[in-house]
Amino acid sequence: MNRCKTITNALTFIAVCTAAIAAAGLFPLTASAQDEVPRPQTQNESLVGGRTFPIGTLRGKFMVTNAPDVELDGKADRLGAGARIRSGQNMLVMPGAIVGQKYLVNYTRDAAGLLREVWILTPDEAMASRESLDKPLLNIWPFTSNDTVNTQ
Repeated sequence: MNRCKTITNALTFIAVCTAAIAAAGLFPLTASAQDEVPRPQTQNESLVGGRTFPIGTLRGKFMVTNAPDVELDGKADRLGAGARIRSGQNMLVMPGAIVGQKYLVNYTRDAAGLLREVWILTPDEAMASRESLDKPLLNIWPFTSNDTVNTQ
């Protein structure tokens, strides 16, 4: 039993398939928004022999007291869920392995204000200038006036 009774049905089917294949070549399967991944802004400390840290990273003196509780610049603080501590060689460090040891670190906070990323600094990275805990969380002083202007 032949289902294609006329040759025109088979030719029509082949023409439709050829048109579909040609149309598939005109439209790529990947979206153009996926081609370019935006890179986070960074403050480059590699100029002094260090790593590249995100913009807004702060600096402080860090000590793990009893994980997830830590001491940052002499004040009690806390590591967030999933917080990462990286050594000077950029390897992950477990908080329990460094209990009671003091380090100079760069750190970032999450939306809840808990520590999210902590980088233990090498001596070269420690020489680079960086914001410290003296600044507020967003590094903005909204209630200050510019009273350092010379009146001469």
